Amino acid sequence: MVEVRIEPAGRTVAVLAFAGMSLFETGIATEVFGLPRPELQVPWYRLTICGPADVAPAPIPVLGGATLQPAAGLRALAAAGTVIVPGVEDVHADPAPEVLAALRAAHARGARIVSICSGAFALAAAGLLDGRRATTHWRYAEVFRARFPHLDLDPDVLYIADGDVWTSAGSAAGIDLCLHVVRTDHGAAIANAVARRLVVQPHRDGGQAQFIEAPMPAGADDDRIAASLAWALTRLREPLTLAELARQAHMAPRTYLRHFTRATGTSPIRWLLRQRIQASLSLLETTDAPIEQVAAAVGFDAAVTFRHHFSNAMRTSPSAYRQAFRDRG
Repeated sequence: MVEVRIEPAGRTVAVLAFAGMSLFETGIATEVFGLPRPELQVPWYRLTICGPADVAPAPIPVLGGATLQPAAGLRALAAAGTVIVPGVEDVHADPAPEVLAALRAAHARGARIVSICSGAFALAAAGLLDGRRATTHWRYAEVFRARFPHLDLDPDVLYIADGDVWTSAGSAAGIDLCLHVVRTDHGAAIANAVARRLVVQPHRDGGQAQFIEAPMPAGADDDRIAASLAWALTRLREPLTLAELARQAHMAPRTYLRHFTRATGTSPIRWLLRQRIQASLSLLETTDAPIEQVAAAVGFDAAVTFRHHFSNAMRTSPSAYRQAFRDRG
């Protein structure tokens, strides 16, 4: 029998592979956690792709006719500090009992359990979502509710981090959640650096409801909206208004509001709030500036307003966030 050393929660990441899987979701985890990043100068993750067998997994067929050779089996999965389930083979059936047992074992010894897209079905079948909020791809919401009616499913959000069990929505939302893992472990500055290398936003606004059967046509109006957002990001400390944003896009305010909502899935006010909160994170992590100064630097007219919106967005206070993240990385 091969002995697998149990790793402490944190830097070891195991990704579960399964027959018929798409490599996109696995590729998200590999890109975020498996790619060496010495330029960030922080202890990075050690990633292993694990097959659904015990210790000697066979090659796994994946979409497109290729095969994937996992480096380890379920014993390594159960020993990892973070376990990622990038999907399931069939949303109408439970994974194999040994897979569920490995997930339970990992969670029981303190691992962080993360799912992408349909991977939430495996977590639910393992009983890891009992008493927690969870999400999955919007197209699987009704199947999920039918199979697990006792669970609290929110199909409108991009991801949910509930304790040590985290779930994300449709495929690309896995990027959002993986970046949130990095932010939790290393802080906003490192997560933002990884996002820049991926050429994605550090944090997307809105939820997956904006993507449900509502493709967004591209055009000149969308380019003008994007330009106004770039302009606003350089002036967050100023008291920006809808009229000013519309003026930058050369649109009437009502027209701008309509195009903005279509392009972002949210309103200008909510978008600005999110960007100001986002901008405050690095200040809280890297400076000793009083909360009042941080609030003013990112465009809030009063510290009490900043604290209110920060708590709503981050589910913690600015001071608690600073204490938790200041010395990380």
